[in-house]
Amino acid sequence: MRFDRSSGVLLHPTSLPGPFGSGDLGASSYHFVDWLITAGQKLWQMLPIGPAGMGDSPYMGLSAFAGEPLLIDLQELVTRGWLPKSEVDHVPQFNPNKVHYGDVRTFRMSKIRIAAENFFAKGSPAEKEDFQGFCKKQKAWLEDYALFMTLIQKYNGAEWSTWDADLVKRSPVALKKVRKEMESEVNFWEFTQWCFFRQWFALKKYANDRGVKIVGDIPIFVAYQSADVWANSHLFFLDENLKPLYVAGVPPDYFSATGQRWGNPLYNWKAMHKENYEWFIERIRTTLLLVDIVRIDHFRGFAGYWEIPATEKTAEKGRWVEGPKEKLFDAIAKKLGTPKIIAEDLGLLTPDVLELRDRYNFPGMRILQFAFAGDMKNSFLPHNYISNTVVYTGTHDNDTTIGWFKSATEREREFVKKYVATDGKEIHWDLIRLASQSVADMAVFPLQDILGLGTEARMNMPGQALGNWGWRFTWDQVQPCHASHLYEVSALTNRTGTEKLNLPNYPSDKSQP
Repeated sequence: MRFDRSSGVLLHPTSLPGPFGSGDLGASSYHFVDWLITAGQKLWQMLPIGPAGMGDSPYMGLSAFAGEPLLIDLQELVTRGWLPKSEVDHVPQFNPNKVHYGDVRTFRMSKIRIAAENFFAKGSPAEKEDFQGFCKKQKAWLEDYALFMTLIQKYNGAEWSTWDADLVKRSPVALKKVRKEMESEVNFWEFTQWCFFRQWFALKKYANDRGVKIVGDIPIFVAYQSADVWANSHLFFLDENLKPLYVAGVPPDYFSATGQRWGNPLYNWKAMHKENYEWFIERIRTTLLLVDIVRIDHFRGFAGYWEIPATEKTAEKGRWVEGPKEKLFDAIAKKLGTPKIIAEDLGLLTPDVLELRDRYNFPGMRILQFAFAGDMKNSFLPHNYISNTVVYTGTHDNDTTIGWFKSATEREREFVKKYVATDGKEIHWDLIRLASQSVADMAVFPLQDILGLGTEARMNMPGQALGNWGWRFTWDQVQPCHASHLYEVSALTNRTGTEKLNLPNYPSDKSQP
C-alpha cells in the first residue's frame, strides 16, 4: 500500500472552538476543513471518535463501534426542530481553552435528551423511518451499546461485573425484560448514535468533496467497562467472575520508568481465531466507513504484547506473549481487501513486528521529537526514512515541539540546531519544514505546533490518569500567517498537489470565522 504525497493536521474535534464547552461536528468542523484547504493540507487526523470512558480518554471508549455523543452538533438539532432555540441561547460560561468534561457532558446530554423526547413525540414519518433504518442496519452492535448505556444509568456508573448476575451473564430473559422496562432510555441511546452518524457522514462528505481525507484511529485494545467486553466476554481473558485476569500495557520505556499499565483486558486470540476474527474484522470495517485511512494504535501488540497480571499495580512485572500476527491480517484481507492502514510502530520493536508491518506494506510512523537522542543511525532521523512512512513532528502523546525543545537535553538541542541549520527560535516551523522535506509519503503536524504553542497546550501525558484530553484553541489564535506559511512549506515540498505557487495572492484569509 502506498499513499499519495501529502500533509495534514492532527486535531481532535473536541479541541475545536464552539460555545458549548467542547468542539463538535458543527460549524467549526466545517470551518476547519476550509482552513485545511486554504493551508494546502489534504489530511485531517484525529483521535478515536468513540464515546470516551475512564479518565475521559478516547482510548478507553465505552464502545468500539459507537460515536461520541459529545460531538453531536446541538445547533443542527435546533435546525431540525427537535431542540428549542431557547435551550442554546443562554449557556454556561465554558472555558474556551479547556474541556471540563463533567460540566460539558451534563450540559450537552441534557440538551440531547430534550431533542430526543421531541423527536419521538413529533418527528416526521420520514425522519422516524430513517432512524429505524439506521437501527436495523447497525443492529449488530447498536442494541448492545444502547442497552449497556441504559444499564450504566440504572447502576449509577458501576462496572458491569457488579450488576445483577443475570444481566452480567446476559440471560436472554433478563435482557429482554430490562429492554422492555427501560425502552425509552434504550431508544435515547440509539437516537444519539443516529444523530452522530448522520452528522459525521455529512462532515466527511464535505471534507472528501474538497479533497480532504479523514485519518482515524483504532486503539488495539478496548476498555473493560465497555459494551464490547460485556457483550463478547468469551473473546477476552476474564476469570469466573468475568473480571480481567490480565491487562494490557507496556514495560518501562521512554515515557515511564515503571512502564504503562493501561488496564485494558487482553484478547483471547485463540477464541477470536475460532470465530475467524469476525468481531475484529467488523470493527475495522465499521471504522473504515467513518474514515478514509485508519491508524492502528500499538501495532506491535499484534506481533507480541505485554501481559500484566491484573493484580499488579504497575507494568513492571509482565511477560511478552505472541500475538495473532498474519493470521489476523490475512483474515482481514480476505474480508476487506486491502484496508488503508497506518501502523503505529513505536516503542520496543522486534524483528517480527517489522516483518508483520512490511508483509502488508503498511506505512509506519516516525516522530521527529525522537530523532535527536541517539546518533546518525537513529531511524527517526529523516535521512533514514523510506517513502512508505508517515512522519509527525509529535503526536498527542508528546509535548508540543516548543515544549519538547525547552525541556530537551543540551545535546539534543545542539544536535537539532546543527541538523536543521537553525538557531532554534522557531523550532516548531523548523521541524514542520524538516518533516515536509522528507521522503515520507505523508507528513502530519499537531495544530499546536503550527500555532507555536508550548507545554500548556499538550493533549496527553502518558501514565497520568487524569487531566488529559482537554486542550482547546480559539479562532483568534489562528492568524493568516499560519495558513500562508503552512501552504508555502507544503507547496515547496510537493505536498499540495498543485504546481501553482502564487504566495503573495494565495491563500486568501479564511483563518477567521
